[in-house]
Amino acid sequence: MVETLGRRERKKAATREKIAKTALRLFLEQGYDAVGIRDVAAAADVAVTTLFLHFPSKEALVFERDRDFEQRLVRAVIERAPGAPLIPALRREVQALVMHCATAEAAPIWRMIDHSAALREYETSMRSRHAESLASAIVIATDPPRAASACRAIASFVIDAYAIAREAADPGEALNEVFPMIEAAWSAATMAGGADPTADGSS
Repeated sequence: MVETLGRRERKKAATREKIAKTALRLFLEQGYDAVGIRDVAAAADVAVTTLFLHFPSKEALVFERDRDFEQRLVRAVIERAPGAPLIPALRREVQALVMHCATAEAAPIWRMIDHSAALREYETSMRSRHAESLASAIVIATDPPRAASACRAIASFVIDAYAIAREAADPGEALNEVFPMIEAAWSAATMAGGADPTADGSS
């Protein structure tokens, strides 16, 4: 049974990847607005209902790694070693995500996103959702606890840092400039809460 479930999951993952790659190819070749859901399904040789099982909207086809990126940020918080500092862990993950999005292959995709109001709106809502998930993880995984408002603020700063670095000419330098400010904000939140700033390994 375990082996059968494994095959099923691999088949689902392969179908999802096929749909996403087909969609991106069509979008880049013909233009995002010129391609419909039915066009993608036909080119990927799947039913429209199958496509929607994997992707809830046309915009989601472009942001195929959406959930993966969100989970990676959450894991950077909740799976760090006991006493490991929070902000450096998030910086490492954000840097990895930015590098993934800054490749030459990704450049035409981001140009397409920048020229589509629907995709920009979807990206904005996606980043808000990522910030909410990250804030919840910080609340849960920080000891001693910090105010929920402070955790939400830090999560928003981190997501904004990703966006700033992704758009920068020098992503690494952008992160070097932004993350010390995030570290200072987290330290200020720690002190405002009356907690030992080293208690969660944040120093």
